[in-house]
Amino acid sequence: MTNEFDQQYSAFLDLVDSGTPESALKKMELFGATEDLLLRIADRHEHETIRIREREEPRSVVLGNRFTWYTGPRPRDKYWPALEEMLRKSGWSSESLADLDDASTKVVSLLSHPQERQFSTKGLVVGYVQSGKTTNFTAVTAKAADRGYKLFIVLAGIHNGLRRQTQLRLVQQLVNPNRSRWLQLTDPDKDFTPPANAAAYLARNNKQHVLCVIKKNPRVLEKFSAWLETAAEYLSDCPALIIDDEADQATVATDKINPLICEILNRLPKSGYIGYTATPFANLLIDPAAKDLYPEHFIVNLPKPQGHFGTEVLFGREVMDGEDPEDVPAGYDMIREVPRHEVDLVRPSSRADTDGFHPVISDSLRGAILYFWLSTAARRVRKTGNPHSTMLIHTSVNTAVHNSFKFPLSELRDDSETLLRSGDPELREELRQIWDHEAARVPAEQFSEQKVAFEELEQALPDVLRDCRIIMDNSGSKDRLDYENGPVVAIAVGGNTLSRGLTLEGLAVSFFVRAVSAYDTLLQMGRWFGFRNGYADLPRIWMTDELRDWFRHIATVESEMRRDIDVYLVEDKTPMTFAVRLRTHPSLRVTAAAKMTNAVPSASAYGGQRVQTRYFSTDRDWLRANQAAARTLVEKSSTEGREDQNVRSQDKLIRGVPHDLIVEFLSNYCFHKKSQECNSRLLTDYIAKRISMSGALRDWNVALIGGSAGEEAPNTFTFANEYTVRMVTRSALNGADPAVVDIKTLMSRRDAAIDLDTSGVKGELTEDKIKALRHEQSPTTALLALYAIDKNSEPSAHRKDNRRALNAAEDVIGVGLVFPAPSADDSTVEWEYVATDLAKVRIEEEDLSALDAVDA
Repeated sequence: MTNEFDQQYSAFLDLVDSGTPESALKKMELFGATEDLLLRIADRHEHETIRIREREEPRSVVLGNRFTWYTGPRPRDKYWPALEEMLRKSGWSSESLADLDDASTKVVSLLSHPQERQFSTKGLVVGYVQSGKTTNFTAVTAKAADRGYKLFIVLAGIHNGLRRQTQLRLVQQLVNPNRSRWLQLTDPDKDFTPPANAAAYLARNNKQHVLCVIKKNPRVLEKFSAWLETAAEYLSDCPALIIDDEADQATVATDKINPLICEILNRLPKSGYIGYTATPFANLLIDPAAKDLYPEHFIVNLPKPQGHFGTEVLFGREVMDGEDPEDVPAGYDMIREVPRHEVDLVRPSSRADTDGFHPVISDSLRGAILYFWLSTAARRVRKTGNPHSTMLIHTSVNTAVHNSFKFPLSELRDDSETLLRSGDPELREELRQIWDHEAARVPAEQFSEQKVAFEELEQALPDVLRDCRIIMDNSGSKDRLDYENGPVVAIAVGGNTLSRGLTLEGLAVSFFVRAVSAYDTLLQMGRWFGFRNGYADLPRIWMTDELRDWFRHIATVESEMRRDIDVYLVEDKTPMTFAVRLRTHPSLRVTAAAKMTNAVPSASAYGGQRVQTRYFSTDRDWLRANQAAARTLVEKSSTEGREDQNVRSQDKLIRGVPHDLIVEFLSNYCFHKKSQECNSRLLTDYIAKRISMSGALRDWNVALIGGSAGEEAPNTFTFANEYTVRMVTRSALNGADPAVVDIKTLMSRRDAAIDLDTSGVKGELTEDKIKALRHEQSPTTALLALYAIDKNSEPSAHRKDNRRALNAAEDVIGVGLVFPAPSADDSTVEWEYVATDLAKVRIEEEDLSALDAVDA
């Protein structure tokens, strides 16, 4: 039963709908509310504000510390309840709806109150590729409409297909449930055309909301801006919300589109701008001091939805500071190699070779296509999940190259269907081997899916091939992907029109060898990210090893970026006082060059970090050189330092080793190029700077980690006289390149604390406890741990599914380093990171006129 105070607080919220929380309190005072009641209401509302801002998900960085005016849905709301009910009926769980409610409430709470006299709020919402960003901004739109925002402008990418898709979604989920309450300036088949009478849409006495979904195209934006100019007299009391979908595309650093978006914002006296993107690199590098679209008021990290196939889930990522390596995703075994020598068969080696190019169905492409048909048949047997089934082939941006695939793909489909229907034993055996091999590598049970035997799907295969369409989806093709008229089975060949925003329904197989040069471009082309309900065990991606490694690197960049936003939240920073760091790569740009004009090198440090070697070469000379470097270090350390006997029986520990021996070792040891944090120059520079700034790291402890008696490697390794240890076993993750070994984890938490007294630790020895102990016991001394890894290391029985024997030419030397946290006097080391410059730097603009004209 609602008590009297709850009723009074509800009355206060009613007043907030037509004014700010501060003005609502003043009105209640005029109505006779006591000082005590006003204080209780203010306390309650402050509690609600803190509750929203401190929700675990989504995390945000916010400018300002005022009361929020929006604390969540109210009983008389119309648009959010209708959307919520529609999603519930479509199969959304209560948990998923609650997550959407929380996330959208957080975003709306960061906007300005629609009744403020003037405002211009700019924010950024960072999601994941194919993760439901459209649903989030639909919910934000619904809630903003419930509170009085009137004009809603959705900038829906640069292609007609995405604009149409977005308009259809918003009409279905927002307009149709409350059709009499909405006016539309656009429809699915027509972009913006200026109506004659602006008053009919924007006048104050018209209580209907106005929806406009437009392309980021110069001509369209010019028409819309000019129409707003004619409606200026109505805009002073017209709260507007601009949703910029794919906010990093065309919005930033363009000589036409960017100024037009800014011009539209300037025409709206009461406006909120929210950029939505999964690749915010360009947005985070906008000059904060310029009159541009930098998210100066808030940045929100959307939570990763349950069941989402994201970058780190598929490709794995590197371990970040403070993480337990065992908790970091290694990536699903769903990536298949396209050998480098096959790339020229499916993609012209240069632009000059485009004319007259004729693709060849290479072995890897044939295998990918046959597997696509098999996976589609398996889904038909299961009769669950998305009814559509799509394969993506993306080798080039050139439409002529796309079109050249039509004949060989159609021929392969037709010939294969004929052979299947005639019972050809050779093709049947080829298909069986592919299916059995893939089903064994990724067991259906691992994803709680139904296992399908080859005999079960064999009967469905001929009809799958009969239904399979070969579609060239590009700006010049008439036959485009269309999921509106029944279930689709399609092999889609395309480029830019399939590389951003547009959802490929039921995407199961991707063949991707497109040459790219920037993080955001690469990520957005990953249409395989998203949800795979009912067939989570079946997706596969064919790409080169180089591309796979790039995606793994970007997964690390993404995680670091999101963690920066979260970390600065608790450090009381704002988008105007901190710059999110973005790790760079020697072969890739963070974003387009014109969008990086304001980027400057950013600093990071090894302080408090645990760094360990993960990748190794199998080359004999490389391995022997590392053995020699380790033996030299131990031999010299044994005379310069002192041995500590109070360690585990299988280990050795030498304390008080001079830093110059460590620097010599790090300079001689060969770190694999893929171990980006294990960089000799950065490590030695960092040691030198900490010594010069504070005197820390002058002394080191050197540990030799030995294998336990229960390990299967009986061999020993001698580092120096009286310094012999039992070798450890570290098997390798499955990988296509036999010359590179990836062991994922070298160092345990117990190893990282070998030089500390842990006898007083209660419960689990966590990373935080180790850091606290090191700060207390050894605040200026670092640890270097050496591992002698048996060259014949075999995986244990329970790890054989995704690991293989090490098979190195020589025993491998692994290195782990544990640094104490820096003090206030310590310097940092400039890593390969960039961030926006908080000084006044104007971004050079990039001309996208040719691209803009494609879908005019």
